[in-house]
Amino acid sequence: MDSCFRILKRRGTRDPLFLTGVTFPPQCPILEETVIKLSVYDVKDKSANTSTFLGSATFSVADLLKSRDQQISLNLRSSDDLAAVGTVVVSRMKMGEIEDGEADHITADIQGQKCALVCESLHGTTNDKDYGPRMSALFKNPVCKVYRFQTVDSKWMLVREQMAESTLSFTIPKQLITLHIQEDSRRIQELKDLGELSPHWDNLRREVITRYDQVIRSYQENLEELDKLTGPSFKPSCSKAQKYLEFIPINLHTQRMRVTCPRKTDAFYDIITVGAPAAHFQGFKSGGLQRLLGRYENEKKSYSTAYQCIYYSPEQTARARDVLGTLSELQPLIGSLADRLLQAAQQRCAHALRDTLKSLAEKTEQFVHALKDELVKSALLALHAARPGYVSKTQTQTQTPPLQTRAPQMPSHPGQTVTEPDAVVCNNVAGAQTPTKEEPPPPAGPLERQDSIPHHKEYDEEEWDRVWANVAKSLNCVIALVDKLQEQDNNNQESTPDQALADVITSHNPTGEWREQLSPLVASLKECVTEVGDRAQKSMTFVLLQEAVCSIPQGLFLQQRRDVVFSQALSALACGFVMRLYAGLEDKGFLQQLHLVGLVAQFESLLSTYSEEIGMLEDMETGISDLHRVTFRITEAKSDDPADLQPVVSGRRDHYTVEVPLPQQSFQMIPPELREGKPLQVYPVLFNVGINEQQTIAERFGDISLQERINQRNFEILDGYFKTLSDKVPSECLPCFQTQMDVKELLETLGQNVVTKKRKNVEILWLAGTICRRLNGIRFTSCKSAKDRTSMSVTLEQCALLRDEHQLNKDYFIRALDCMRREGCRIENVQKNIKCRKYAFNILQLMAFPKCYRPPEGTYGKVDS
Repeated sequence: MDSCFRILKRRGTRDPLFLTGVTFPPQCPILEETVIKLSVYDVKDKSANTSTFLGSATFSVADLLKSRDQQISLNLRSSDDLAAVGTVVVSRMKMGEIEDGEADHITADIQGQKCALVCESLHGTTNDKDYGPRMSALFKNPVCKVYRFQTVDSKWMLVREQMAESTLSFTIPKQLITLHIQEDSRRIQELKDLGELSPHWDNLRREVITRYDQVIRSYQENLEELDKLTGPSFKPSCSKAQKYLEFIPINLHTQRMRVTCPRKTDAFYDIITVGAPAAHFQGFKSGGLQRLLGRYENEKKSYSTAYQCIYYSPEQTARARDVLGTLSELQPLIGSLADRLLQAAQQRCAHALRDTLKSLAEKTEQFVHALKDELVKSALLALHAARPGYVSKTQTQTQTPPLQTRAPQMPSHPGQTVTEPDAVVCNNVAGAQTPTKEEPPPPAGPLERQDSIPHHKEYDEEEWDRVWANVAKSLNCVIALVDKLQEQDNNNQESTPDQALADVITSHNPTGEWREQLSPLVASLKECVTEVGDRAQKSMTFVLLQEAVCSIPQGLFLQQRRDVVFSQALSALACGFVMRLYAGLEDKGFLQQLHLVGLVAQFESLLSTYSEEIGMLEDMETGISDLHRVTFRITEAKSDDPADLQPVVSGRRDHYTVEVPLPQQSFQMIPPELREGKPLQVYPVLFNVGINEQQTIAERFGDISLQERINQRNFEILDGYFKTLSDKVPSECLPCFQTQMDVKELLETLGQNVVTKKRKNVEILWLAGTICRRLNGIRFTSCKSAKDRTSMSVTLEQCALLRDEHQLNKDYFIRALDCMRREGCRIENVQKNIKCRKYAFNILQLMAFPKCYRPPEGTYGKVDS
């Protein structure tokens, strides 16, 4: 079988490069009788594909294997085979640990100059050590390039560069869109459940519901279009402004560089590359989220006056959502624990009874404290005023200041009762002591609902305090009875209870079944919880109704924009977290850091602060900041099926949890804290330095305050994370690097750089990236589409790591950098995105770039990005 590949010699240089590398796939293996033909061309202009044939040579694999030192020297012959035009040296090289098992590859020398690029593989296999079966469920279509570079001690290192797509580019956004639809549908139902409102408020409610319906229909259309898609697992840069793809991150790829050096353990370095999370379809004429949200918040006050609404600050509306979230989580949980308590009582299981009561007391305490908020109380009054027929107190009498009431103290542990000067132990249970004159009158029965509040009478502001106080009192009754039943059962020494407690206990048959005695008190507790939950939910829904009224349509449009940006950011973060987790499953120090402190996720941005890219950066800043609302949880996968290894997103807009399933064998390797489902925190930080010609304009004639503010703010977050990490995690848990400067010194240098007035200070990016790697963090690199400027940054970082950590010969640094940019994974990324192997730069643009970010000649040209 004859096979051939070309070696192209650049004009005017003695440094030849493989411009097209070839490997032989398993179905076409190299045999001893295989004959290989080498053709050498003099390339005048690669971009124009003009070259001159110099000569060719052929050899068999058997000739190479049998030769001394397993290399042969061949004469290049002209096309007419009449003259020798040069010499080619071909050698065999073992790749060793780069692949699973050993593989042989062939390199060639022309006139004594070794080629930097050894081989390439355009299609990875599932046996690949970096992207094995566990990761193949999430990472697809790998592209691999392998290089050989010389170290300072004249030895050779092998460098493998591998890039892959991620299925999370689509699965995470689709889950988020589904959650948004569910959340907005619940919001509509909650608005309908508010009950009868005055004509003014009823009209506003209809308008808000109409707007929510429009958002839901739009999201459903997006979801339907995404469900139809098949093919690549990434969104190309040329599709960044397509409506139905707006939730999908742009050009999301993973990139791993693995380095093999003589007598050293393999090292690998990961980077996630993604286009800046931004609402490209919606455009940037009015700026990005950071500017739009600030402007909108200032306008809300005037809208509230126009619509006769109460203005609620962002903190108050966030608190309203927190209360609703707490209600939806704790109310059903309390009901479930109450039923379990009755079940334990029926079985007369003292241990189960005590444990369940402890959990019930803890959750009920959280429930009461969540509602001990003046916002809930004032919102109930506002809701009452929005009922039909409401008569304002100012029309009848002078307003009196509301009474300040004190919340009843919850028991610190089961068995401890609470005594208050103004309340009995239990005053809403049959048989309870009649209140004295000093005590507040008993509240309305627990089955009376919000609709029972008289619309034409003044609302009693103390009623809410009495209603939710009954929850604590009912719990105290349950605790007291359980204590008494266990004392009787164990024949312990009897203690004299308070008179109020005695009345509760003696009102039941002491010799009866435990369940029969507990049932009325547990039922009363559940009814009180239901009543309080119903009223609190309606009051917080009314707060959010007023916010929606003041914000339509601008607020909902901004929420859609924020959803889009967040979806792109979360997809990238989930991809990075999974990749980092898989890489660190055998690193005990990393796993300890993960559950004790969490991980830092460092986003590097190369956007300019000029024209549309200002809006992109404003979107990106908000999207990255919103990632602090995300926690991760590690779970055990049901099986090794790829569908069961996909991360699952749950929650609502103010808090999301991403569950990352691990195969059973991997799950058993992680610490108990992680197996128990402890929420894992991620600390997102963003550093931006513009490097293109637009940034030059911004620095000389525009405003770069946005970039300065972002870098300063995120430096403070990164510095705070390091201090927390230093307090909780031993230094030996962090990875070791050859560079002598420690993290503290690096942070001090970074802090100095973020306040220094220096144009295109890319050292900020280098320092932040170095610190992130030292802290076991997750690295991201972005520009507008993660294609051109991102490629320059990624290749520069990889070569800097080879120089600083693996003693890359200084004479090879520029050669390695140009080789990676010319023939590496990043030019393949360009090809995948725009079907052209050229970075979208022109010579005038590159003159404004820092020198180390300029691609080699022949690899760039003005193309659509």
